[in-house]
Amino acid sequence: MHGSELLLTLVGGVALLLWGVRMVRTGLTRAFGAPLRSILNRASRNRLTAFGAGVGVAGILQSATATALLLASFAGRGLVTLPVALAIMLGADVGTTLVAQVFAFDIKWLWTVAAIAGVVLFSVSEDDRTKSIGRIAIGLGLMLLALSVIGTVSGALRQSPTVATVLSALGTEPAIAVLVATVLTWLAHSSLAVVLFVMSLAAGGVIGTPLALALVLGANLGGAIAPLTALSGSPVAARRVPLGNLLARGLLGLAMVPLLGWAVTLLGLLSADPGRLVLNFHTGFNIVVALVFLPLLTPLARFVTWLLPTPLLGPDRAVAQHLDASVLDTPSEAFGCAMRETLNVGDIVLDMLRKSLPAIEGNDLKLVKELEKSDDDVDALHEAIKLYLIRASKKEMSDEESRRYVEVLTFTTNLEHIGDIIDKNLMELAAKKIRKRYSFSPEGLSELKRFHGRVVDNMRLALNVFATRDVVLARRLLLEKTTMRAREFEAADRHFARLKAGRAESIETSAIHLDIIRDLKRINSHLTSVAYPILEAAGELRESRLREQKREAPADETALAPSSRRPA
Repeated sequence: MHGSELLLTLVGGVALLLWGVRMVRTGLTRAFGAPLRSILNRASRNRLTAFGAGVGVAGILQSATATALLLASFAGRGLVTLPVALAIMLGADVGTTLVAQVFAFDIKWLWTVAAIAGVVLFSVSEDDRTKSIGRIAIGLGLMLLALSVIGTVSGALRQSPTVATVLSALGTEPAIAVLVATVLTWLAHSSLAVVLFVMSLAAGGVIGTPLALALVLGANLGGAIAPLTALSGSPVAARRVPLGNLLARGLLGLAMVPLLGWAVTLLGLLSADPGRLVLNFHTGFNIVVALVFLPLLTPLARFVTWLLPTPLLGPDRAVAQHLDASVLDTPSEAFGCAMRETLNVGDIVLDMLRKSLPAIEGNDLKLVKELEKSDDDVDALHEAIKLYLIRASKKEMSDEESRRYVEVLTFTTNLEHIGDIIDKNLMELAAKKIRKRYSFSPEGLSELKRFHGRVVDNMRLALNVFATRDVVLARRLLLEKTTMRAREFEAADRHFARLKAGRAESIETSAIHLDIIRDLKRINSHLTSVAYPILEAAGELRESRLREQKREAPADETALAPSSRRPA
């Protein structure tokens, strides 16, 4: 093979390995995600059982990152204390090393069996769990095939003078090697894949043992950084778990850098095989981290809490509370989380709508500013929900999940539009009224209050329709659209009557009065849109809302039969 062909084959093998790890993790999460979460929850009674549960769950998931996301979800909801969550994470770090140990055995030839079995299970079965098991088998087959490809390329790379020069330079700078592996692992989001890659290079003689151990240290650090960055927008309590794990791994990892030569000598007594030595170091490092920090979990938890304190003003409304990153591989659960967060946005927008008319009526600039801040919170949550739904939609979805995805995204967008109408339109009208020192007539103000109250009631109904998907409620909400249109015309007629009567207050506030009615009607239209997909799915909508016109009779027929036309 030429150098460029070798490099492309190596990169392809690494990509195949990463994809295989991803498929296994996705399949396991979809097939056994709920039982694994239940195991973690039950095991959180004391630190030793928590540590054991972490070993088992991460060994099954083949990912400490996935375990960290699960734990962050529990910690964010207060279902597990921080010391216990950190104990589970220490166990998860050890559990992933045991998976790597299994791949060190000569089982690469099993890739054909795993791939064939996986394709058959995935193609033939209609059951979601069986399909997920097939996905797991395909992923294992891809991982074994990738390790075989990397092993074959490693033998050829060993003869390359360019590779030897680059790696020898990197081998003399262990700190740089640790940094490089940290960045690569963070980008790959899989310490297991990077460690197996390093093992293959060491077994093929491409890199020396000291460099391999430095790269393994970097893989451990990068594997701890990945969940922390993935949870960057989560509540403080959720981010403390990966931060504590990063501190534990990072402190011992940095302490190990000058001791790598000693580690090579010590581990050489257990096994002379370079690949096995790399994996023994990976396992030993995480066991040492667990032994050192298991007795220190309480002070570590206090230190992490000091680094990430609970906000004094309570949770920030602009930070999503329900978008659980650990269930993204299961679209149905992810859409449930997005729905809960959308209802949270709905509560904020409903509060804005309630306060909008008092702000206009009372000339309350402080309330106007408060509503503008609330709209900023709504915009931030809308963006978070949108990005979360996009990430969830990248997974394989059923037809029902696809419909639900569109419904949630559409309603979230409509809520964001309502927030904009309140902020950009109604509050602009409030500011204009305050600036001009206008006041409504008693009849006009009463009219606005009735119209506004009806829209508030419809918003409560719309949120209930979105939550329950009840067809009867959806029909009631859609009928309100017609009712509100009639009420708009009635309000306009009464207002024009006051103008005709020469009421001074009505004349000076005419534009503001009519604009408020118009904007409230726009808000109501956005709300009623949630009923359409529900009624359409239930077969309650006609193909066209236009009434079919009657055929007009020819002019001569009309003239011949005047008696057939009755007065209306």
